[in-house]
Amino acid sequence: QGFLSEVYKERPVKPVVTRFPPEPNGYLHLGHAKAIAIDFGFARFHGGKTILRYDDTNPDEEEEVYFEWILKIIKWLGFTPADITYSSDNFQKLFDLAKELIKKEKAYVCHCNEAEIKLQRGGKDGKEGPRYRCKHAEQDVETNLQKFQDMHDGKYEPMAAFLRMKQDITSGNPQMWDLAAYRIPKKQKPHHRAPEWKIFPTYDFTHCLCDSFEGITHSLCTTEFILSRESYEWLNKTLEVYEPMQREFGRLNVSGTIMSKRALKKLVEGGIVRGWDDPRLYTLIAIRRRGIPPGALLSFVNELGVTTAKTLIQITRFEQSVRRYLENTVPRLMLVLDPVAVTIEDLEETQELDVPYSPKDPKFGNHKVRLTKTVYIDRSDFREEDIKGYFRLAPGKTVGLLNAPHPIKATSFEKDESGKVTSIKAVFDKESKPKTYIQWVPDGSIKLEVRVHSPLFKSEDPTSVEGGFLNDINPNSEVVYTDALIEEGFNEVRQKAPWPVTAGETSEDSGPETVRFQAMRVAYFAMDSDSTDDKIVLNRIVSLKEDSGKN
Repeated sequence: QGFLSEVYKERPVKPVVTRFPPEPNGYLHLGHAKAIAIDFGFARFHGGKTILRYDDTNPDEEEEVYFEWILKIIKWLGFTPADITYSSDNFQKLFDLAKELIKKEKAYVCHCNEAEIKLQRGGKDGKEGPRYRCKHAEQDVETNLQKFQDMHDGKYEPMAAFLRMKQDITSGNPQMWDLAAYRIPKKQKPHHRAPEWKIFPTYDFTHCLCDSFEGITHSLCTTEFILSRESYEWLNKTLEVYEPMQREFGRLNVSGTIMSKRALKKLVEGGIVRGWDDPRLYTLIAIRRRGIPPGALLSFVNELGVTTAKTLIQITRFEQSVRRYLENTVPRLMLVLDPVAVTIEDLEETQELDVPYSPKDPKFGNHKVRLTKTVYIDRSDFREEDIKGYFRLAPGKTVGLLNAPHPIKATSFEKDESGKVTSIKAVFDKESKPKTYIQWVPDGSIKLEVRVHSPLFKSEDPTSVEGGFLNDINPNSEVVYTDALIEEGFNEVRQKAPWPVTAGETSEDSGPETVRFQAMRVAYFAMDSDSTDDKIVLNRIVSLKEDSGKN
């Protein structure tokens, strides 16, 4: 059933061979997770294989770190490429085929500038005038072959010459308007694998031919390439090579964020975020650092399904999917963000409580929590004066402590000169039945830093804000609690990570972000990569189910 089933029916071959062909010029983002899941999932379902092909045809923009992280993220998602290839592996073969195209009188070397080419293509959107070919299209084969060789030999300045395919300028499809096949890049940065090359093939020339060389059966891409299908098929047919089948699915976009590399660069270089992996971003390295498990990401993509429609998803829907995944896969602990001390005056000696890591699932096991004479509760769970409809701690008011044998009643409190409550006194109230329970931690708990992130932008579409997306930054997108406390059970949770164990996250290769848990009544959290032996830092993954507010 569905789109992918129909795609297979169009070409029901075995073995299925797909490819994931990223350009190594930036970090992958949330939209790529869908493409990875489809490319690898489709092949896996049909017992085939997927090739990771780095489309390394633009050395000006490529960095080694991008190559490394592309593979790391694919493996983190639980997939393993059958082969890892590079478009540059085929540079000589592609160059030879470009000469074949010239010999077939289906390519020519052009010297027009961008403005001239725009006019030839009918001006803006091809609607401002007639389309026509430039004079270079009439050059004979020998002239074109010589000029193309001169391009190869470095005899032209950057942008002074490029090879164009001779397609169909009268077509209604802009992807047939004599696209570029080879160019001389501006920066002339040496290629990382092929430093001898001065000219490089374009995406439109490289992609379909590399698919052909690698025996790709189903070339799956997003719908912005739907018009490219005609030029893809034209080139393979014209050169009489094996023809893969290209089909297109709707890409995944998320509202309330930005994913363009240029925009992200401004955020990083402007110091607005902590880096490309800042948990407020939607690059996959940021999503990983935030603590979102790969299984949650794949589960979300599966929920969306695959169609040809473009999908615009609200962040809240993504977070709801992550929340559902975490609910039954991570242990529970008690964490206090903004602690205030409570002395239980009639507690004679420390009690040891046996507390489950999950109230729903015994397989998580139990751990010990000490009930000490002084415990710490969250400042937000205490009021100096009781009011109607309020069920937490206040003078003369009783509240339950999670997992403790008896509720407590506040008897008095003290404040400092600024009016801030510094300590509370309480006694057990063994007869009362509390209306609510709050989290607490014992004396001697672990101190840590907690970062609570909210959306980085104020609006649903930051790019449409007057003055640009930088005017839409939410100034409160990161709140840091420097004196938070967590119970000692955290140490065991840390040792037993990852939570949960998945194909891409095992105890051998897991990072701090795999230490995940639910802080009861607070949120889901994961350890951050800024953590050291002396200082633990947590990131909020997602909030708990949205409620109408605490009473």
